[in-house]
Amino acid sequence: MEKRNNAYQLELKEVSLKNGVAGTKSLHLNFDNHDDLFNIFEVISSKQIFDNKETATEFALGLKLFTEVMLKNKENPLFEDLRPAILEFMKKLESS
Repeated sequence: MEKRNNAYQLELKEVSLKNGVAGTKSLHLNFDNHDDLFNIFEVISSKQIFDNKETATEFALGLKLFTEVMLKNKENPLFEDLRPAILEFMKKLESS
């Protein structure tokens, strides 16, 4: 049986730069993830690990994008040293 993933589309717009110049760049990204990201955003937000919901969502999105790439590239030596620490971090996060 084929494992199915959830499909997502992300649009990132550069709004303004730190030097005061208006942003002009944008990025459109289609990707898949084995988790329900919107559910994870809610779970992380409900744990009140951070002061506000936006920070919680930013954290969850970054973590899930990174860990999904790591999962899809298990054999890549780039992740070899990081994998054990990420596994421990995820256990700690899930238990909080």
